[in-house]
Amino acid sequence: MLRIQVSGVDFSRVRMATRPDAMWETILSFHRLRDRRGSTVFGKWRKESRTRLNGETRLLSAVVPPRGYFPDFLTPSGGGAEPFGLDAGMEVLRDTPVDRIREELGLLAGSAALTRGPSGGHSPDALSEALAEGRTEPLGRLISSLRAYHRAAVEPYWPHIRASVEADRAVRGRALLDGGTDELLATLPPMIRWRAPVLEVDYPVDRDLRLGGRGLLLQPSYFCRGTPVVYRDPGLPPVLVYPVTHPEAPAVAEPGPWLGRLVGHTRSAVLRAIGNGCTTSELARRTGVSLASASQHACVLREAGLVRTLRHGSSVLHTLTPLGAALIRGGAPLAVP
Repeated sequence: MLRIQVSGVDFSRVRMATRPDAMWETILSFHRLRDRRGSTVFGKWRKESRTRLNGETRLLSAVVPPRGYFPDFLTPSGGGAEPFGLDAGMEVLRDTPVDRIREELGLLAGSAALTRGPSGGHSPDALSEALAEGRTEPLGRLISSLRAYHRAAVEPYWPHIRASVEADRAVRGRALLDGGTDELLATLPPMIRWRAPVLEVDYPVDRDLRLGGRGLLLQPSYFCRGTPVVYRDPGLPPVLVYPVTHPEAPAVAEPGPWLGRLVGHTRSAVLRAIGNGCTTSELARRTGVSLASASQHACVLREAGLVRTLRHGSSVLHTLTPLGAALIRGGAPLAVP
């Protein structure tokens, strides 16, 4: 179990990440790619992603084992609620001090979870040795492989990933508005339990993490599964990466016949009324339609990929997906991580 000690100062500095973290999603998805569990959610994604991969997994396996510890430097954090995008994260990764790379790769080499790769220049030992020596060429190859892997396995699904994280943020945001930080921490997924002043987290090892007045960043993640993740180094900015609810499998967004169903002033008003999130009852009041009509409109918008719905207590909470938000903005392009 992981016990996060939350002081009074830390309690006032708990915050939610504003969006999914491209670096965390990339590394954690690589865990999911080699994990046979969760086939309902990840099975189709695994099959589709593997067809787009071209040898990137061989190099990445040298520094990211199938499960357990992986180096902290692979998922850099700026310490704020705004995560690094992919490009910014890669630049921070490129500037990682050699001493830190050497230390964290040493921890990886000593871990029982290390998976031995094929012999040759891409083997775990050879790559780790080259990186630990501070050579720029192997670090460049690692970054190139991470980029290529992200393009194949994460980028095509980014709208779905972002919608999942934003839906989770909406649920946590309502908890924060309804009952403050105490309610927010109490309504995190069931593998996380708030027993003030300690946040207990299901974890593969027994560990205590003292925040020391730095607060805690809550980072919902699509590809985190089962067990939340924190940095091994307690000196890094405290981040708790936890899994979002998965009502459906990820899919590449494609246009379909549902577009014609979106025509109409009422449905447009419903989409705008959802805004930053609302329940079906609130949606009915905002648009002046019946509860049954609001539910039906939300269902159509959900099928169109414009709205995401999660259960929140005894009601359901509707939020816009990035595609729905883009439609309201007049089709402005979505930001790419």
